[in-house]
Amino acid sequence: MKIAIDAMGGDFAPGEIVRGAVEAANAYPVEIVLVGRQEAIEPLLRRGGYREEAISIVHAPEVIGMDEHPVNAIKEKKAASIVVATELVRDGKAQAVVSAGSTGAAMASALLRLGRIRGVERPAIGSPFPTLKGVSLLTDAGANADCRPGHLVQFAQMGSVYAERVWGMPGPSVGLLNIGEEAAKGNELTQEVYGRLLGSGLNFIGNVEGRDVPAGKAQVVVCDGFVGNVVLKLAEGLAGALFAMMKEEFQAGLAAILLPGLRKIKRRMDYTEYGGAPLLGVNGVAIISHGSSNAKAIRNAIRVAKEAVEKDVVGTIARVLHEKSQGKEEGKEDEK
Repeated sequence: MKIAIDAMGGDFAPGEIVRGAVEAANAYPVEIVLVGRQEAIEPLLRRGGYREEAISIVHAPEVIGMDEHPVNAIKEKKAASIVVATELVRDGKAQAVVSAGSTGAAMASALLRLGRIRGVERPAIGSPFPTLKGVSLLTDAGANADCRPGHLVQFAQMGSVYAERVWGMPGPSVGLLNIGEEAAKGNELTQEVYGRLLGSGLNFIGNVEGRDVPAGKAQVVVCDGFVGNVVLKLAEGLAGALFAMMKEEFQAGLAAILLPGLRKIKRRMDYTEYGGAPLLGVNGVAIISHGSSNAKAIRNAIRVAKEAVEKDVVGTIARVLHEKSQGKEEGKEDEK
């Protein structure tokens, strides 16, 4: 299995990206293709410590910055690292792509180069969210700020496939993120989605509130990308603030006693442990990593990509959506 890595994407590229790729090549049975400026990548690889046959370089001289308009940049910079890496997947030369660069550029590249799975209206970012019960999938976590009811239903379907296939959660529970548990709560969007999810065949448990997300009430939490991204960033900021406050308030002696437990908690909430979030709905495995990803995060993102390929997430989503569409067509025929 070959996995293409956008070596120039991220706050700490290419150093941490290359280091994470080397760690992944040593840890997993995968081949890594580092895509980016060869003159910048080669010196980092000369340090060795990996199987040479496990890592190769594909030169891509251009880089898309975080401040560039994603679609325009993709069209103008055809030799950008994220574009070339995604094209390797499109052309069958790699089975997945991983990027810690501009999220917008990674999404635009996946949409324009890989296309959508047949039947998918909008791809969605499925982000792992640590909870008291393990981990939940928050989708959409930022790909779509404005959504229609059908989009959220598909997010739930795709998220369920991912949670079941990759995380091994049979019939994962699905919750609709809302401002109250009652069916009548929320705006027009959530009220419409509630009714549709009831008849979706998914393990829909109803509305979940913001406080229910970290409690792990639902294994798949569905919302539009605007809300999802706010939830995700708030959780990241809150976790960092809480640990900073605890560090300030604890006395030296007490901190030493609590330190092992605090480290375990921090590890459970650390985004680097989860690596990256799949872009569900595109016709290929595309993993989007945090912009500040270090080597550990990249190594784990490569693991996430590997698992998504092995579990055939793309093919399973395609089959599920096809079966749903066939069921709708048969229902229309029965009505006639």
